[in-house]
Amino acid sequence: MNTGYESMAGRLMVALDYPDASQASDLIRQLEGIPCYMKVGMQLFYAAGPDFVRALKARGYRVFLDVKMHDIPNTVKGGSHSVTRLGVDMFNVHAAGGVQMMEAAKDGAEAAVAETPGLVMPSIIAVTQLTSTSQQMMNEEIGVSGTVEDAVVRYAQMAQQAGLHGVVASSLEVTAIAAACGPQFQTVTPGIRPAGSGIGDQSRVLTPGQAIARGSHYLVVGRPITAAQNPREAAEQIIEEMMLT
Repeated sequence: MNTGYESMAGRLMVALDYPDASQASDLIRQLEGIPCYMKVGMQLFYAAGPDFVRALKARGYRVFLDVKMHDIPNTVKGGSHSVTRLGVDMFNVHAAGGVQMMEAAKDGAEAAVAETPGLVMPSIIAVTQLTSTSQQMMNEEIGVSGTVEDAVVRYAQMAQQAGLHGVVASSLEVTAIAAACGPQFQTVTPGIRPAGSGIGDQSRVLTPGQAIARGSHYLVVGRPITAAQNPREAAEQIIEEMMLT
């Protein structure tokens, strides 16, 4: 396996959007040997719990725990402490919770690392606007004025102010985020759809190659892999497209 492939595969986050550990484990077996990130979201985490995350770590995977914390600062601090102790490599909070809440998430993670020898500080990233959110929805339903890009950049700046490592955003906003926060500020981009695939319930999407070309650090891909007839082949095709940029 060449180093270019390994490097790009490490930027692919496979979304394990399954209702139970059995189905998720079946996909993991099919992807065996591909050094990708595994993303555990709310559905699977609520069903399978912390033990599933520990099992992934025991198998050598990097884990993004996508539970989108959004609560009062003290509660988020406690949640951050708990998930950091699981050994996750990345987790997220909602930027809409504000700077104080995001600072509390960082404090909780740092406390867990200080208490636990050998534990590494995870990347903490903030959700800006979901990729299912259109401008009309954001303006009329959520009540945030302006363009989606304006809102995303503002949330990214708040996350950076709080000391977080990056944000979750559409790859359409990555260039603007880099301009506002610097190219090293991590961008995790869902809404990735290979050429020719349907967009499902997403509103703001790009292909893997387009997202990498714009500067996305990590690409989150779910259904184009998990719903494919051959998930391994689908994942490898996505990695190949990422390498063409």
